[in-house]
Amino acid sequence: MPETSPSLFRSLRGRVTGLAVAGTALALLAPVPAMAASAQAGATAAATAAAAATATATADPVSVLTYTTKERREALAYWTTARIKAVGKSVDLGPTGPKAKPYKGATLKTVGRLFFVNARGADTWCTATAVKSTNRSAVMTAAHCVRMGSSPGNTNTSMVFVPAYYKGKQPYGAFAVRSAATPRTWENDSLNDMSALVVDADKKGRELTDVVGGQPISFDRAVGGTVTALGYSATRPQLGEELLRCVGTTKREHGTQMIPCDLTGGASGGPWLADFDATTGKGKGVLVSVNASLDSLEPTKMYGEVLRSTAKKVYDKAQKS
Repeated sequence: MPETSPSLFRSLRGRVTGLAVAGTALALLAPVPAMAASAQAGATAAATAAAAATATATADPVSVLTYTTKERREALAYWTTARIKAVGKSVDLGPTGPKAKPYKGATLKTVGRLFFVNARGADTWCTATAVKSTNRSAVMTAAHCVRMGSSPGNTNTSMVFVPAYYKGKQPYGAFAVRSAATPRTWENDSLNDMSALVVDADKKGRELTDVVGGQPISFDRAVGGTVTALGYSATRPQLGEELLRCVGTTKREHGTQMIPCDLTGGASGGPWLADFDATTGKGKGVLVSVNASLDSLEPTKMYGEVLRSTAKKVYDKAQKS
């Protein structure tokens, strides 16, 4: 269902955001007409709240969600093969666009589907990527795959990462999410749509990147190079069962970076890989951003954050936990 948050629309400058899918409802935030000016008292209250949020962000720019051992065990049990199959069939966002092509290169063991139950109680998925990290357990995705922006109490549960998911197959198993770090600015004002997760070891006690490897990640990388954006889009005929990709040259736009791409719901959080051959799957595949938002309900552009100091702090919080 469409959501309305004035601060979110201001920050997104009219873009559409939220690529996660939830059952038959598309979790997109569409532009709305400008709201009338508030009364002076309301404006004062809003300014006070904004100042408090800024002070909190200055004190600790990273917000961390944690899941108990019991919650993680229940998450793994919840995401059965049947449930995964059902969530994929529950949403159809129309035909796959001309810019999005099935990824046919060497298996990307690091990229997979991130399943969860969203704040409204709906089964949902995003895309996520295992990255190199000190704890060998870090995964990058979008912040809106973890929690609603500008709504601190609305967080997701039962989060499970399935690397290299393909047509029902889970070749490397499933990893329960232990914690999820997001920028405090996303929690309070829907800015900086990226997140770093930490996952448990698998059933054999192996850490994630010991099993599937990890993509290198780059911060403050110059905008302008060629990247491959990947994601499990809920468009047909794939309906989230296969990895799709777009290839394009990044450009600065709306304070973020953009590539031509028509991936949509379900592709949220998917990696932007530089130094990567989308045909063969060869190259370092340096992660420089994640799928964050679209330009419209019939997309032609994909936006991703430029990973700067705040993103580095989020990543460090996760990789050192």
